[in-house]
Amino acid sequence: MLSKLLVLVFAAGVATAEIARIPLKKFEKPRDSLNRNGLKEALLAKYSGNVNDDSAVVLTNYLDAQYYGEIGIGTPAQSFNVIFDTGSSNLWVPSSKCGFLEVACLLHNKYDSDKSSTYVKNDTQFAIRYGSGDVAGVVSQDVVEVGGLQAKDQLFAEATQEPGLAFLVGKFDGILGMGYPEISVNGITPVFNTLVEQGAIKEPVFSFYLNRDPDGNVGGELLLGGSDPNYYKGDFTYVDVSAKGYWQIVMDSLNVGSSLKLCSNACQVIVDTGTSLIAGPSAEVEKLHQEIGAFSFLNGEYIIDCNKVDQLPEISFVFGEKEFKLAGNDYVLKQSNGLIDICISGFMGLDLDTRTHVEWILGDVFIGKFYTEFDFGNNRVGLAEAV
Repeated sequence: MLSKLLVLVFAAGVATAEIARIPLKKFEKPRDSLNRNGLKEALLAKYSGNVNDDSAVVLTNYLDAQYYGEIGIGTPAQSFNVIFDTGSSNLWVPSSKCGFLEVACLLHNKYDSDKSSTYVKNDTQFAIRYGSGDVAGVVSQDVVEVGGLQAKDQLFAEATQEPGLAFLVGKFDGILGMGYPEISVNGITPVFNTLVEQGAIKEPVFSFYLNRDPDGNVGGELLLGGSDPNYYKGDFTYVDVSAKGYWQIVMDSLNVGSSLKLCSNACQVIVDTGTSLIAGPSAEVEKLHQEIGAFSFLNGEYIIDCNKVDQLPEISFVFGEKEFKLAGNDYVLKQSNGLIDICISGFMGLDLDTRTHVEWILGDVFIGKFYTEFDFGNNRVGLAEAV
């Protein structure tokens, strides 16, 4: 792949007509709980709707999303930290037009159209469902810069309403969706697709490296236009997208050690960079937790004895007859209050609407272990073990 060769030539942070690198920062957040009840509600909203409904597309609970990067909007560029989310397809950032009662908006960077010479008024109403409320505002047009590349005349949303604690305490300002255009609100072309259409990127491929090392200096990297062999071992295993909208693929099975097999007749899964955990049917996740010796605690969390993490069974996700294995240290999240360590399962039970046919959501717990390539050109997802 040409873009892979180019990656070896150009230094990090440099954009060419074919590739761009966006450093990702890791949001280290002090919290006592993963608040899985709230996360479950948000994910149910996100993945239980009709992906062809232009009125609203739903967002996950970004309180648990840890990785974000910087983009610019306007001329001169106004900077924003955004979560690059493969589970949605629109770009929105806070607006300078938000009211004084919108605290979440006031505490973050805001787009001011009066300060951009390339702004074009659109004013179409915009809403993205978030749990019990909506992120709402108006559509505008301007230049969007990502990794040194410019998406000209890009439509995006200026958010004037941002309900929910997630947006209030989040380190990010907005969301840049990287899903298929089929789930884009108002039929807006996603930023990445605009970059491809305008020739800023040659190959319609992007890839994520998420650093799960809590002591690491770099949170990760998003590469537009290809993948970087310095971040993975061996070759990619490619899995075809089974339904355009989200990055939805078929998983052959999920095995816990050698004694428990889940998703035994194959199942639909979504690879979602905007979700931190791995979510699956409640009954199956309950069996998984029983198998690894986890016990239910508060807010839907499952606790594991920290002294036994190293002895936990491997959990294998099978795609294309190849196993992708997570060890206990990969799927257990360790938290400390300074006195004691608490080890929490990275799996959660979630029963999605059967109309979506989706059963599992693979978030950052999975993507952090496996370098992931999203290929629009061939409608496939590539997985390889991260270094």
